[in-house]
Amino acid sequence: MRKLTTIFTFSIMLLMIGCQQSEQSGNSNQQTKEWAIALHGGAGYVSKDMPEDRKQAYLESLEEALAIGSEILENGGSALDAIEKTVNYLEDNELYNAGKGAVFTSEGKNELDAAIMDGSTLNAGAITGVTTVKNPVSLARKVMTESKHVFFSAAGAEAFADQVEVERVDPEYFFTESRYQSLQRALEREKQESSNLLDTPEEKAWKYGTVGAVAKDKNGNLAAATSTGGMTNKKFGRVGDVPIIGSGTYANDEVAVSATGWGERIMLNVSAHTLASYYKFKNATLQQSMDYLVDDVLEPGDAGFIAVDKYGNFSMKTNTGSMFRAATDSEGNKEVGIWED
Repeated sequence: MRKLTTIFTFSIMLLMIGCQQSEQSGNSNQQTKEWAIALHGGAGYVSKDMPEDRKQAYLESLEEALAIGSEILENGGSALDAIEKTVNYLEDNELYNAGKGAVFTSEGKNELDAAIMDGSTLNAGAITGVTTVKNPVSLARKVMTESKHVFFSAAGAEAFADQVEVERVDPEYFFTESRYQSLQRALEREKQESSNLLDTPEEKAWKYGTVGAVAKDKNGNLAAATSTGGMTNKKFGRVGDVPIIGSGTYANDEVAVSATGWGERIMLNVSAHTLASYYKFKNATLQQSMDYLVDDVLEPGDAGFIAVDKYGNFSMKTNTGSMFRAATDSEGNKEVGIWED
């Protein structure tokens, strides 16, 4: 009887070990792609009834941004170069709420935030509240590579920009009529003491506007970058998730993540780092980690994310209804889209 009990106990132990190994097999023995890149242009709600010419303008710009980054990676360039140049393109395109297309604060200003992180070194750079830097993500990279600090804000960020080589513009450069009119409507609703939520399909689409990119290069390095104009009618001094390392932007040697959505919710859940931690400590696949963050941690309507892992897998998911996004890799896998389905 004792012998049978011993055999039974040993069998149970083997079964438990097997189950543990099975649970941990999701993030191993995967084929590694040479390079991969994913990008986003904001998450929110975009009606499928949007004008066809506007839809095509978005899709064409996503394709162009993807081509910029993928060409750099295909030619052996770094993940950092690929994401910076990709985000630069999106910052220069007024379709997106970053750089040229930035929304207006309650004071009628365009205040820009950005961050970039090198997964191979865990170094990062971030800036918030700049008003004269044409491409904020490039200044964030300068913070990472040419300063002893990680994060500069407002006047301090502008002073740092004076000391490095980065393109400057008059604040008027960021003015776009559509964004200005969005502010006027928001201010009018405030006067009427109505809801602060944005009501029209176009405005809902940009309640959560941000751009970002993540990539893995041929050397196996990962990097993430995010840039934004914030939220329409944001109050004085408000800072969102984008420049907060670990919230809207994060990269290590296993995964790179960029967020877009309701900044406060993203910050409170330290979202980008949460995905990376789940990936590492649960030994989960990239898609399992993405599903956990978007479906289990956050609430419907909160945010969208893009991510690339050390194997060159990419994942893009939102719970807001739509997210401007694109991704590709060295194996020719490619996705460009707006809506969830």
